[in-house]
Amino acid sequence: MRAGVKYYELSSVCTSITDGSHFSPKEDPKGLIPMLSVKDMAADGFDYTSCKYIGENDYQVLVANGCRPSVGDVLVAKDGSYLKTAFVQKSDKDQAILSSIAILTPKTDIIIPEYLALFFKAPHTKATVEKHYLTGTAIKRVILKGFKVIKAPVPPLSEQERIVAELDLLQGIIDKQKAQLKELDSLAQSIFYDMFGDPVENEKGWRKDSINSFASCVAGATPSTANSEYWDNGDIPWLSSGEVAQGRIYKTEKCITKSGYDHASTKMIPAHTVLIALAGQGKTRGTVGVAEIPLCTNQSICSILSDNTVDTDFLYYQLKMLYSELRGVSNGDGGRGGLNLRLVGGFNVVLPPLPIQQSFATKIEAIERQKASINASIAETQKLFDYTMDKYFG
Repeated sequence: MRAGVKYYELSSVCTSITDGSHFSPKEDPKGLIPMLSVKDMAADGFDYTSCKYIGENDYQVLVANGCRPSVGDVLVAKDGSYLKTAFVQKSDKDQAILSSIAILTPKTDIIIPEYLALFFKAPHTKATVEKHYLTGTAIKRVILKGFKVIKAPVPPLSEQERIVAELDLLQGIIDKQKAQLKELDSLAQSIFYDMFGDPVENEKGWRKDSINSFASCVAGATPSTANSEYWDNGDIPWLSSGEVAQGRIYKTEKCITKSGYDHASTKMIPAHTVLIALAGQGKTRGTVGVAEIPLCTNQSICSILSDNTVDTDFLYYQLKMLYSELRGVSNGDGGRGGLNLRLVGGFNVVLPPLPIQQSFATKIEAIERQKASINASIAETQKLFDYTMDKYFG
């Protein structure tokens, strides 16, 4: 134990530990007040892009039941994506939250909100919660009784402030590096527009044809998760649809065994293949990536196996720009369903002559080298961040 650090149950350092509403009002098409759940939580605040909205009457009921977070509260993902993130509520915004989010009001003379939020982001905290405080079968969750007895290391306030400042500095470096990556992606998009114009409007009059005209579209499969021999110690990279949004994919979160590969009758996809997520929550459907290593995928990913008459980088950037159009052709009411191989295969793209596509790819190679260097720096800074988190919260 570090000098000066005491361990407290969270019920001892918080004036209140509760959660949002267990009753979910119907969405009001004219409502102006966000009703938020764990799916709307981002790293350091709420993402209002796809949240539901409710009217004033329903909102006042939720406020009366304590479902409106106050400035300084620490909000923690509680159900489903438990401990997905935790952050301090910083604005006095009219909004209500549902029961999938825990609300902790810290005693600020003992523990500062920013330090408590970092505690919940620590890998050691998640491991402890998974071992001792997780409940549920279909949906895993941390109940409030569990939150109250979790013990946190609590150093003096001045030390907490120093720890928060140190970790904020490292996170700020990572955020700036990620911003550089976005700037390089914007540069690549600008180069595409300069060379080829808008792929929707096609003002330059390039030939247009379906993806089926130059490629075959295949989906993967998922080995049974109930059989450990399909997964344990596997060495075949296996990609889920949520990972496609990484863009350039050099590794996967999971691997399967040869037995799992054979059982699922999935296919090995060659390196430098364009991928499209066919389904998924939120913004996942329609996201585009490139497999930069040989891998196999789940059934909710379309792999575009080109006949080499279309450059991979050219196709990747074009489809990224056509994200909204891809989602728009989804099967289902109002395009809210999923994509499928038939819809992707029938999707039209612009097809300039191959040498021009390859000229674009050459320009992109230089940008990708810069991105690789920045990603390496991010990885190093992340290692330092993780080490620091473990030092203070492990």
